[in-house]
Amino acid sequence: MSERNPILITGAGGAIGGVSRMMVDMLLEQGHPVRAFVRQDDERAHALREAGAEVFVGDLLTIADVTAALKGVRRIYFSMSLSPYYTDAVSLMAAAARAQGDIEVFVNISEYEQSFMTFDRMTAPEEERRARLGGLVANWSPQQRAHWVAEQVLEWSGLPTVNVQAAFFVENPIMTWLALGSLADGELRLPFGDHRLAPIAGYDVAELCAKILADPAPHISKSYALTGPELKDMHGIAEDFAAVLGSPVTYVPEDIETWNKTYVDTNMSAYPHIAEHLKTLTRIIGRGGYGGITDELETLLGRAPKTVRWALANHPRIQELAAALSN
Repeated sequence: MSERNPILITGAGGAIGGVSRMMVDMLLEQGHPVRAFVRQDDERAHALREAGAEVFVGDLLTIADVTAALKGVRRIYFSMSLSPYYTDAVSLMAAAARAQGDIEVFVNISEYEQSFMTFDRMTAPEEERRARLGGLVANWSPQQRAHWVAEQVLEWSGLPTVNVQAAFFVENPIMTWLALGSLADGELRLPFGDHRLAPIAGYDVAELCAKILADPAPHISKSYALTGPELKDMHGIAEDFAAVLGSPVTYVPEDIETWNKTYVDTNMSAYPHIAEHLKTLTRIIGRGGYGGITDELETLLGRAPKTVRWALANHPRIQELAAALSN
């Protein structure tokens, strides 16, 4: 890849802990030119320019914008906030990339669920689907369905694609936003029973995606199912919160549907698509649907993945809470 070909990173103006923003910094530090696709020319866009990125302001749902953003690009990382139009955006990017040609890699951020929500399993009788997904869920959330369709679209496109199927992020709003109120009172209230999961740090996903973009050839046409390094129940994660916050935290298990109504419906009423996705996640996790762990991340990065405690300690919202509790 010529040094004059920028790497396109979408979602670069995303929320706290966003993978895209971390990738921009990593790639720039390595000397790669980066074109950051953002929705608004605001303070986040200004910060990207200050970091050294070229900023493209546009709409991922406007084919003219997407086509313009791709000019001179050979390597693409696609990410978008949870949206009912997610599949549309992926399809438009794929169409523009095919029309341009000469694309070396299309890195698609996806979900760990895609590694087990296969066509055969998701077309099985309802009882089998419920058994696979955890008892309360027989179908995808709209966002999970969008990621599944996106992977199919990219396969059909013939583009050199890599699917990064990341597990439940430590930075997921369920743990680092919706749980904050109870954490201030020394309680981690979540509807996960005694089930264990292996949350992944956004930093690790960003590092892996940056590595693929820097040297894509070994990864083309592969899908990586990634988890964090350790299976933990919520008692263990409460200990991690306690260590980071510097005060005791006790895990208090809650009923799944009561928790969804109290926390998700109350806080996400203006965003029904996101709310349905978060509620589906709690139902799957709360019935043991994410009990697996893989070593792919360690193999690909050549180091041990970051722990839950590390990711919490480096999350701005958790840092703010720790500061408030120490005063």
